Amino acid sequence: MSTVEQLLAAAHARAPGPGYAGAVTPHEAYELVQADTRVVLVDVRTNAERDWVGRVMLPENQQGAVQWSTWPGGVPNPDFVQQLEAVARKDDVLLFLCRSGVRSRHAATLATQHGFANSYDILEGFEGDKDGEGHRKTVGGWCHAGLPWMGA
Repeated sequence: MSTVEQLLAAAHARAPGPGYAGAVTPHEAYELVQADTRVVLVDVRTNAERDWVGRVMLPENQQGAVQWSTWPGGVPNPDFVQQLEAVARKDDVLLFLCRSGVRSRHAATLATQHGFANSYDILEGFEGDKDGEGHRKTVGGWCHAGLPWMGA
């Protein structure tokens, strides 16, 4: 069994039910992107979050951005599926990323419902949970894991 197959099998075992394919840790997500060019990380945070907080640094062909909710206002993005179709193919392995791992679960579920069968949630998100002082990027998440990112 290849590394990719092992990682996806572990991710599938973490799936909370039939809603989507599984859940990966930030380190596993990065390892998957490095191991297979058909893996695409889809950042579902708002454009403002990516601009003001930061973004992952991955090859252009392995990342995309589709807002789950729009900025300003936080209104659900009515064109989410159509925009996803513009950045990914239905047979790609999709890794959904948000701030802390909530919107990404919803995105993975909706993508699965629309034929993206290989949709995975990235646990902990980009910034992770808040620490005792209410700050992010110190408890879990892509940034805290020391994976490549740029921004504030």
